[in-house]
Amino acid sequence: MKKIVSLLLACLMIVGVMSLAGCGKTENTTTDDTTAAADNSGSTDNTAAGGAIKIGGTGPLTGGAAIYGNAAKNGAQIAVDEINALGGLQFELKYEDDTHDPEKAVNAFNTLKDWGMQVSLGSVTSKPAVATSQESADIFFLTPSASSTDVLGGVENPLTGTVEIERKPTIFQMCFMDPNQGLASAQYISEQKLGTKIAVIYKNDDVYSTGIYNSFKEEAEKLGLEIVSTTTFTDDTSTDFSVQVADAKNNGADLVFLPMYYEAASMILIEANKQNFTPKFFGVDGMDGILTLEGFDTSLAEGVILLTPFNADSEDEKTVNFVKAYQDKFGEIPNQFAADGYDCVYAIYEALKDEDVSASTSAADLCTLLTEKFASGSFTYSGLTGENMTWNDSGMVSKSPKGMVIENGAYVGLD
Repeated sequence: MKKIVSLLLACLMIVGVMSLAGCGKTENTTTDDTTAAADNSGSTDNTAAGGAIKIGGTGPLTGGAAIYGNAAKNGAQIAVDEINALGGLQFELKYEDDTHDPEKAVNAFNTLKDWGMQVSLGSVTSKPAVATSQESADIFFLTPSASSTDVLGGVENPLTGTVEIERKPTIFQMCFMDPNQGLASAQYISEQKLGTKIAVIYKNDDVYSTGIYNSFKEEAEKLGLEIVSTTTFTDDTSTDFSVQVADAKNNGADLVFLPMYYEAASMILIEANKQNFTPKFFGVDGMDGILTLEGFDTSLAEGVILLTPFNADSEDEKTVNFVKAYQDKFGEIPNQFAADGYDCVYAIYEALKDEDVSASTSAADLCTLLTEKFASGSFTYSGLTGENMTWNDSGMVSKSPKGMVIENGAYVGLD
């Protein structure tokens, strides 16, 4: 893992120093909202009238990707509740449903701005986050899990060697970027000698999946990993994976790399079982959630390996307390997206708690303060998904992934 950490840190530092311009200055305004219960949009007001900094986010709270949006929202909510219980600086959280649709995400983001959002958790998934990042203006934006390089901008495409989208200086990520997941996955497979003939199945109409695949392919070639089968699918062809699985099997793959979300991965595992195909399966953080997929036989995921920054079975005090709080409040075990949402809120709190800010501080002033602090490279935060995490003006986070394997229906650490 030391090589992986070194590789990730190197990737994070290649982006040159960027300007912090982008947060405007406005006159301070005072909010005056009364406490309200959660509504269908995921809005919750946790504090007395007029006393909270408003944090907003969009995510898929309904539809096929709802497990991600609700997890991030729920994790963020636990953080808000804990912080507000401390007294002092107070937060109010409101999430709007974007159904994993970029156009709806923009509408949802604008609704949050009308509500008076002062700090943003952006969007949970990549395509909506690319869209909402364009709308953030003078609002600080820290996404829990939107991992596409297009969310941040200013990142060199490893295939073309060019920066294709200008850096958006107020946008930051809590999650690993897609290229970093691809690089780390190839490195991990090579170091651990997990496979000699690799098949890849990826979703070619999804920026998350293609971003990971592209960097995985480039790094695999450098490391001498033999990719014997590469097949794809789209939204329209995601109901039948018989061709993809057969191609991997017929080409003698002993490991199948799945850079995708858990729903498609579950269908691939079902199809592999039908074809009596038993390679190692290796996934990324989007597969976190497969064990809670309704109707899925989790025994088919036995032995699946993935890289993720969070393990709900860890015995450290932070994780134990978070898992208990999450189970008590929501009745289920939290996934990585929940942990990312929790860490986003706490990172913002840690950056603000010793500053002269309050509910009346404008979004623009908060944006300037938070952007300068996160981009400095000296601000550190230790949370559920990493110790001593740092950011620089690239917007990318520096932290180490963990290798996990599914055993007896639970994640078990490999490192």
